[in-house]
Amino acid sequence: MAVMVVQGNFDPWQEIQAYQNAADCLPGTVGATSVFVGTMRDFNAGNAVKGMTLEYYPGMTERQLEKIVAEARRQWRLLDSLVMHRVGDILPNDPIVLVAVWAAHRGDAFDASRYIMEALKSRAPFWKKERLDSGDECWVAENTKGYKSD
Repeated sequence: MAVMVVQGNFDPWQEIQAYQNAADCLPGTVGATSVFVGTMRDFNAGNAVKGMTLEYYPGMTERQLEKIVAEARRQWRLLDSLVMHRVGDILPNDPIVLVAVWAAHRGDAFDASRYIMEALKSRAPFWKKERLDSGDECWVAENTKGYKSD
């Protein structure tokens, strides 16, 4: 299980491949891999966005992400997981977040991946300051509404 907060751009597909190649527990035991990659949009709340700065609380953010992953491990049978979140200056279409979950069965992989992503969006201490096409800069007060289960 790995949690990383990274400065600068990353290629989520290369990160997944490198992680899988280095993981001892994965060969032969994986029946499912669930992957979520979040990228920056060029719009938010009706505004055109040309970039943003993502800030975090070093140490606390990683601990919160590790806690979220641990919660997922208690609820689902996971073999491994990788959570990467970017900070710093970000442009539209840049990857921001990667959540990859490996499990023996697809249900565990799907459910844990969604849980980790939704918990990350609502509980991890990240702050977004958007740069709008108008030239204004504004802090994002709340995240886009996520998944609600029935």
